[in-house]
Amino acid sequence: MSKSVARLKSMKKVADKIDHSSKLRTNIPAGMAAAGPPLGPMLGQRNINIAAFCKDFNEKTSNIKQGVPLPTRVKVNSDRSYQLTIHQPPSSYFLKQAAGISRGAMEPVKETSGKITLKHLYEIAKIKQQDPPLEWKSLKEICTMLIATARTCGIEVVKELDAKEYGEFLDERKKTVEEQKKMLQEKREAKMLRTA
Repeated sequence: MSKSVARLKSMKKVADKIDHSSKLRTNIPAGMAAAGPPLGPMLGQRNINIAAFCKDFNEKTSNIKQGVPLPTRVKVNSDRSYQLTIHQPPSSYFLKQAAGISRGAMEPVKETSGKITLKHLYEIAKIKQQDPPLEWKSLKEICTMLIATARTCGIEVVKELDAKEYGEFLDERKKTVEEQKKMLQEKREAKMLRTA
């Protein structure tokens, strides 16, 4: 009995083919794939033709605004060919664009960096539903995920938004951001003096 069990186990090991293909997960700006770092070395490690990959990626993203970060998944086959999957931009990118801000809050719970309406949230959810990982989720689940992402960015979700009031809010926010940048710069300079 033990010989037959051992034989079955060895046959199973032979039958199970292990996928040794290398997977690459990175964000690449649309239309800006270049052979230089950080993309070039990542592709070089996986024996992918860097120039062909950059040309292929830039052609596929030519219809998207240049510079938009795109989560990219690359599955490398053993014969040095690859399968390129390009997802929609990250949720945080869409939320910041809808709020009209360039960076999120440093302390998300304590400060508000921007505001968006429920309509914005719904439109972003419809776009994100096209992503392969989210295509089987309901719009309600995606909206819940987006609300959580907005909270971590310091973006408040409101029912209605007055353009004039929001413009004043953004002007005040610019002053706060400048103060935060000065404070960070002072911390960096103080740290440089301590380490020197």
